[in-house]
Amino acid sequence: MSRVYNFSAGPAVLPEEVLREAADEMLDYKGCGMSVMEMSHRSSDFESILHEAEADLRDLMNIPDNYKVLFIQGGGHVQFAMVPMNLMKNKKADYIITGNWAKKAAQEAKLYGEVNIIASSEDKNYTYIPDCSDLPVDEDADYVYICMNNTIYGTEFNELPNTKGKILVADVSSDFLSRPIDVSKFGIIWGGVQKNVGPAGMAIAIVREDLITEDYLPFTPTMLRYKTYADKDSLYNTPPCYNIYMCGKVFKWIKKIGGLEAMHKRNAEKAKILYDFLDSSKLFKGTVEKKDRSLMNVPFVTGDKDMDARFVAEAKTAGFVNLKGHRTVGGMRASIYNAMPKEGVEKLVAFMKEFEEKNA
Repeated sequence: MSRVYNFSAGPAVLPEEVLREAADEMLDYKGCGMSVMEMSHRSSDFESILHEAEADLRDLMNIPDNYKVLFIQGGGHVQFAMVPMNLMKNKKADYIITGNWAKKAAQEAKLYGEVNIIASSEDKNYTYIPDCSDLPVDEDADYVYICMNNTIYGTEFNELPNTKGKILVADVSSDFLSRPIDVSKFGIIWGGVQKNVGPAGMAIAIVREDLITEDYLPFTPTMLRYKTYADKDSLYNTPPCYNIYMCGKVFKWIKKIGGLEAMHKRNAEKAKILYDFLDSSKLFKGTVEKKDRSLMNVPFVTGDKDMDARFVAEAKTAGFVNLKGHRTVGGMRASIYNAMPKEGVEKLVAFMKEFEEKNA
């Protein structure tokens, strides 16, 4: 069997080293005679897995002591609701809309209070990050919400918005652990793990302790309260055990290669290879303003829908899969997350050059 180069936006590529380790432990985790999939979440073996994963994540991100790390079932759509349910004290929130996921988060938040759109790049189909240096932040806003990296449209915040003292909440699903980040600048950082950290089915929320209170909206279900997870170290109920185990292995893999500074360097090198080709190509072109380009998701087009479809089909035959772009952008999209090797990007660019020469 030969593995393909998987450019899926999520669920996405995982480090081959991690997959091999998990395969070796599938039937017998460290001599306990069973798989982690079969293990009681109350067992000492699993509690060690959980606590070690949290410790490694804290170390990687330099998470301050006054933040809780919560492992929560479900992905982004659950967090779209949990954030307003737990933070909307004044029933007001400000959202910056830079793509589909921020827009969906804002729509969900409208179920619980007033949502103000204080900046948006929808006017140009989300191909840029708006100027967020002097935003009309509402005096009564409970928080300001952003999506750090926009998976569909290929943009990324390189500077945080000026929230004028309001709590900043960030969805980091698609650039989670791709670069260093100052956790202290946020009230909540959350990410679905299926793009850059682990298997689908879980989110990790990093929440400042003063925001974890019993002052949530009165109808908030038990399992949608951050306090439920914080009070019981994410063990109030049966957690997504295997997801936590796999994420823990990814954390160790990142630490092994040098941490987030080294990961950021690797990601910048990979992205440069692809963007440099797009900038020189006569057939392919990127769709995003250069200053706002994502290191994780690279959309590109030929300008001809039939040509795009032919490229995606021929690429798949050559072993480059999941390159079809999102329907709102069209064309192609290469998601080059942490686990995508540099070799995969180099070979994709070589294939693109060949395709261009054949179709000149």
